Amino acid sequence: MTLPIDPAAIDPAEYGEQQATLQMEHEAAIEYVREVCADNGFGVPVEFSPSEMLNEKVDADRDPYYVLGACNPAIADRALDATDKRLGALMPCNMIIWQEEPGVQRVYHLSIMKIARLLGLPTDEAEMDSIIDDTGEMVEAVFAELDSDE
Repeated sequence: MTLPIDPAAIDPAEYGEQQATLQMEHEAAIEYVREVCADNGFGVPVEFSPSEMLNEKVDADRDPYYVLGACNPAIADRALDATDKRLGALMPCNMIIWQEEPGVQRVYHLSIMKIARLLGLPTDEAEMDSIIDDTGEMVEAVFAELDSDE
């Protein structure tokens, strides 16, 4: 399969890649990221551990890996309208926490709003720009707080 774009040529800022490293145990990092998200306007309606599921189902022997599905309902509602309901295929806005080594956790995020724009999903470009600005400020605040703890 040939992609219509070269992913390596896209600047990570175009798809909203953010990362932080936390010096703490995995469970503590999950709780901390959940709290920081809440402090910055995100709820967490969905969460799960792919590593636990894979280790149980296929004996994958994966290190701790956790997904916090963050969401701001008012912005999600706007985004569904701005994409003719198609953004739901990308929801929620995931914050991933994986253990790089014991006591060191990586927090990773991609902007589903920016990815939706790259995929051509918006039907209301002006509203999508506003949504991207709003969510971008919220995510920047989350990662500024996480980065302050490095």
